[in-house]
Amino acid sequence: MIKIELKDGSLKEFESGIRAIDVANSISEGLARAIVGAKINGEVKDLKTPINDDAKLEFVKFEDKDGKEVFWHTSTHVMAQAIKRLYPEAKLAIGPAIENGFYYDIDLEHRLSPEDLEKIEAEMKKIVKEEFEVERYELPKDEAIDFMKKLGEDYKVELIEGLEEGSTISFYKQGEFTDLCAGPHLPNVKKVKAFKLLSVAGAYWRADQSNKMLQRVYGIAFEKKKDLDDYIQMMEEAKLRDHRKLGKELELFTLLDEGPGFPFFLPKGTVLKNKLLEYWREVHREDGYVEIETPIILNRQLWETSGHWFNYKENMYTVEIDEEDFAIKPMNCPGGMLVYQTKMRSYKDFPIRMGEIGRVHRHELSGALHGLMRVRAFTQDDAHIFMLPEQIKDEIKGVVSLIDKIYKTFGFSYHLELSTRPEKFLGEISMWDEAESNLKAALEELGLPYIINEGDGAFYGPKIDFHLRDCIGRTWQCGTIQLDYQLPERFELSYIGKDGEKHRPVMIHRVAFGSIERFIGILIEHYAGKFPLWIAPVQVKILPISDKFMDYAKQIEKAMYDAKIRVELDDRAEKIGYKIREAQLEKVPYMIIVGEKELNEGNISVRSRDLGDLGFKNTDDFLKELNEEIISRKTNQ
Repeated sequence: MIKIELKDGSLKEFESGIRAIDVANSISEGLARAIVGAKINGEVKDLKTPINDDAKLEFVKFEDKDGKEVFWHTSTHVMAQAIKRLYPEAKLAIGPAIENGFYYDIDLEHRLSPEDLEKIEAEMKKIVKEEFEVERYELPKDEAIDFMKKLGEDYKVELIEGLEEGSTISFYKQGEFTDLCAGPHLPNVKKVKAFKLLSVAGAYWRADQSNKMLQRVYGIAFEKKKDLDDYIQMMEEAKLRDHRKLGKELELFTLLDEGPGFPFFLPKGTVLKNKLLEYWREVHREDGYVEIETPIILNRQLWETSGHWFNYKENMYTVEIDEEDFAIKPMNCPGGMLVYQTKMRSYKDFPIRMGEIGRVHRHELSGALHGLMRVRAFTQDDAHIFMLPEQIKDEIKGVVSLIDKIYKTFGFSYHLELSTRPEKFLGEISMWDEAESNLKAALEELGLPYIINEGDGAFYGPKIDFHLRDCIGRTWQCGTIQLDYQLPERFELSYIGKDGEKHRPVMIHRVAFGSIERFIGILIEHYAGKFPLWIAPVQVKILPISDKFMDYAKQIEKAMYDAKIRVELDDRAEKIGYKIREAQLEKVPYMIIVGEKELNEGNISVRSRDLGDLGFKNTDDFLKELNEEIISRKTNQ
């Protein structure tokens, strides 16, 4: 007999070899129907996995992150099976679950069209109705290679050949279809009922441009049709809010072939960016931060000391100057270390909160570039906090409070994830354990719920990530807090303690916006371009009915300009209805209409982008209303 500990801490005894699904059935049939996978001693496994020794067992549902991965992994196999039925000549490459759904890379001469995706979906429905059991089995490496060669799956052969000698290779079989796969999977394909194939894109084999271009078929799947319908509706709404489309229409930024991945901000976009940075400086000044600026290019020795040269070099742009290697900074942290070292510090100086709005560059593959969301050059709102060990929890709490304040200003809700030690890391495991413990303690003292994201920390420390939720339900990872014992050690930072001896400080890396460019992209989509008044590039547009009222319109324009309102005058010889429609499309918060009555009475007619006609107002009264709305940073959500 073996003992199995369930999530609630209860212990149950079973015969050795019992499967996770049978344990679930012993509890209730409803539970067994609701789950899609199991965590056995913390590792996600198939429900059919036998348990031979004492173990901790946790069941996984679709709504769990791990559950979605299991569900979508099986979904991609269903899609691949359908593709092989319709196109037997297709060769399969890789087909993982991803953050929002799944994809499969295939080598197929026929170029797949939207109509072809519909055919594949129809075949997937047939496969699901056949209710194939999903069976896992293993083969030695040599046999696995021979098996894939017989199937003509050249890419699978290459993958297997890259594995260590003596490896046992796992396969999953459903009906006539078998695929090389580590799993885990659903026990049966019948759960995959609500799905949609979304698009086809090009993808180089192994992300190497010297390899063949494959076709990547993207899809999404849910347990219930309603969830799929909601997702498709969200995607349609997202298309209307696409920041690349709105960025062009609203003249905010442009992306040019002369600088792929290096966005150009136009005058209106620059206003928006600067207003965000002004707000950043205001809240950080209030919270006791000082601002610094460090160079964009620094020498190789610095990056070797920081560890970036050995752990991040593939993402860095390098240059030779005076026969010495330099790198364009991908991160601001090492520069912050040098600023700390400019003088000897005392324990009385702590905490030291240094903020930097720094320009950084990271090499991203051309296929990964996406508007402002994934770029090669961006502005990062970094801060580095140096502190005593006993100040850690209070400083983390303070950072969480600051980031919370910033996100609430824009109307965002969020959830937190705690990312732990990755496979590739610097320092001793004991220091990592202490760092992770401190982060957990701070979140628990604040009473904030969080998700553990195993192995996703930075190479120098664990982190807390803030995942924003926008108004159509999508999540975006923006803010982060990273506790770091490594860089102070590597840079030999020190301070004089109460005992007069040198000690090592602890530091926090943190960002609130993250990438300013990416945050702007998120704001564009969150607000659908309808920015709150305080950050709107153009706050008021004056629309004279005809040239007869132009002088009065210019008087109003000057009054607005003198009051520091961002104002534009539409002096075109167009009908007023056309001007109003144009201003509405430009998503300007307020329009002032000037005609005979306004001129005679010395007032203005005001129209709101969001509320429509607001009637006649005195100019000074309206300016007062504008300033109150700007100061309050009222959102329109």
